[in-house]
Amino acid sequence: MLDATLAAIRPADDGAMTQARTLHTRLTKPAGSLGALEELSVRLAGLAGTCPPPLPEPGAVAVFAADHGVHRQRVTAWPQEVTAQMVTNFLTGGAVVNAFARQVGASVTVVDVGVAVPLEPADGLVPAKVRPGTGDLTSGPAMSRDEARAAVEVGVRVAGQLADDGARVLLTGDMGIANTTAAATLIAAFADAPADAVTGRGTGVDDVTYRHKVAVVEAALRRHRPDPAGPAGPVGVLAALGGLEHAALAGFILGAAARRLPVIVDGVSAVAAALVAAALAPPCRDAMVAGHRSAEPGATVGLRRLGLEPLVDLGLCLGEGTGALLALPIVASAVRVLHEVATFDSAGVSEK
Repeated sequence: MLDATLAAIRPADDGAMTQARTLHTRLTKPAGSLGALEELSVRLAGLAGTCPPPLPEPGAVAVFAADHGVHRQRVTAWPQEVTAQMVTNFLTGGAVVNAFARQVGASVTVVDVGVAVPLEPADGLVPAKVRPGTGDLTSGPAMSRDEARAAVEVGVRVAGQLADDGARVLLTGDMGIANTTAAATLIAAFADAPADAVTGRGTGVDDVTYRHKVAVVEAALRRHRPDPAGPAGPVGVLAALGGLEHAALAGFILGAAARRLPVIVDGVSAVAAALVAAALAPPCRDAMVAGHRSAEPGATVGLRRLGLEPLVDLGLCLGEGTGALLALPIVASAVRVLHEVATFDSAGVSEK
């Protein structure tokens, strides 16, 4: 499945992008007056291969949930059982991601790709557990190469199912206590950045815990000496350092790109996954929209590496898909301009 997905990913269509840029010059507005929205609409035309591109509606969030062995290193004050408890909260509609999704009319699907405890079947829950949490990345690989690949393929399958169900834009979501430690380590590896430049305070750790968290990331990098361009490749680095939700998110992004659907990337965990996806298939960047700039420093480092500029910067660091959902109306507005704004000729408006 992964090989077929990678083979299906193609670069943006230059002809459609040229048409979109030309159309912008004919619309009843000064050229460039919509700033970043204009280039976003051009990119989405290139992704779809047509101008104007389809409206990115409806939206579908997939929240991939998993636990982390590095939790035992005390990199967070939150107990590991919160992962499963928050899954229940998502499924009953009580989390921030649910509130934001209702606001913009998006669906929320929760995927158990690696929660440490068994979860009861529930509406909206996709059971796809590869293993019950990862190993401690400071003492060994977080997972095997086969497990990492299996988790990536979970994300591919979820993206395909949501697309088959009618979603026209996909949004990344995540849940996993201690996952910002794994995300920082992945970003350090794929963006070739030092640990202290990519490690943040996650759920709000104190100074002592923060310094320890940086040391944990440094220890993992020393142990594994990750090189995405080396023999292990991106999947090997993902297996050594990542979380099961990071792997699934990478597959979700790849699956969106293979379907030529835009995927709005949320916070630091999603950015880490996007780096993995881009290493596996560089053209998948054309499907990515950076929803927001997370307060986690690794997110900015990763976005810079990907060449993506976030649409929203509100100091968020919650995850779940919340920042991606806030950006969804902006993405839709960028495309709607190409569908609905009159040209100078059709409106009888004089040009300069």
